[in-house]
Amino acid sequence: MAEIVRMPKLSDTMSEGVVAQWHKKVGDKVKSGDLLADIETDKATMEFESFQDGILLYIGVEKGKAAPVDGILAVLGKEGENIDEILKANAAPAAAPVVESAPVKSPELIQEVKKVEPIAAKLPSPQVIPNGNDDGRLKASPLAKRIAYEKGIDISNFSGSGDNGRVVKKDIASFNPAIHLGGLANASTPKIASVAGQESYTEENVSQMRKVIAKRLAESKFSAPHFYLTLDIDMDEAMKARTALNEKSEVKISFNDMVIKAVAMALRNHPKINASWLGDKIRYNQHIHIGVAIAVEDGLLVPVVRFADHKGLSNISAEVKDLGKRAKDKKLQPADWEGNTFTISNLGMFGIEAFTAIINPPDACILAVGGIKQVPVVKNGQVVPGNVMKVTLSCDHRVVDGATGAAFLQNLKQNLEQPFMMLL
Repeated sequence: MAEIVRMPKLSDTMSEGVVAQWHKKVGDKVKSGDLLADIETDKATMEFESFQDGILLYIGVEKGKAAPVDGILAVLGKEGENIDEILKANAAPAAAPVVESAPVKSPELIQEVKKVEPIAAKLPSPQVIPNGNDDGRLKASPLAKRIAYEKGIDISNFSGSGDNGRVVKKDIASFNPAIHLGGLANASTPKIASVAGQESYTEENVSQMRKVIAKRLAESKFSAPHFYLTLDIDMDEAMKARTALNEKSEVKISFNDMVIKAVAMALRNHPKINASWLGDKIRYNQHIHIGVAIAVEDGLLVPVVRFADHKGLSNISAEVKDLGKRAKDKKLQPADWEGNTFTISNLGMFGIEAFTAIINPPDACILAVGGIKQVPVVKNGQVVPGNVMKVTLSCDHRVVDGATGAAFLQNLKQNLEQPFMMLL
């Protein structure tokens, strides 16, 4: 008897998924454990294996299209079996409508040009030239197409490393115009090419990740009453400690690693910061799981360093590097991003001195970390050069009061200004 394969829920925040790639076609024999499709969620692109045996009789979601969780992904059964009744009885609910200016198959771009007198020349739209596909379409992953377009790379005339010469992300990353045909039109070509007398723009469908970021952070900002506490931290001793540690340690310690450790230790003493608002109750977590915000191409991921207060700096450093690499490669699993009790967002490496961050649900607080800046400071009654880092704690006032947040920041300041305390 025919069985329905439904869109799986692959993350805690997933409401719909996009089929990035089908690995089987209608009529193929499928065994339990066979790779059926790649599903793009809001956080990663994940492989989806079949749990059933049978012939693939029906594909319910085309490549590049979205379907809600539990929607009909495919139907498996016996060869020649009639599936009309089972499809009719199990019609999938329609995904929530998205208002767009024009229907576009994600992630391909559209371009519109408005004429304004005088017109110098017509701005050409990006073209995709067939590279041997029977259906006339470029053999490349959606991500590879988008990166290639942004970098001005013509990938139509060379084979990639994927199945049947399919161009994938790593091919774009290793692109060398001296080796690949077509290639980079001009290394100095700007990303925005304006033409006199013409107005133009591009539009792109919102990715699954960006949809969830928009939804969750808007809910956080508009439902949680945020307030902010900013503190300067003298990083002179932390800088000396880091230099000394990196001379001995095989794993190089970053300032962000030190912040994670210092936060985790401060949370031990301030459990009201390590908390969550649950509507009719407040949860005070006795374990400390630090979410670390990592920028990726489509948005932001927050993998979790678990039991951070019980880990040494070298262990934290190695774990954050691994999580960061897997986040950028879209290889994180749900267990990597679930369960945070506190979050850190660091923009110091971009030269940002200070900023405020939106609380990452279900946490009650998030710490925004700025860069270390050399400024004049007063020590022992004299003005001397100093290295100062600004941190800003965003607090949910339903859970945390000002004095509670301030006491936590004082503890954090002590940990970083006396870093040997973290080694005890």
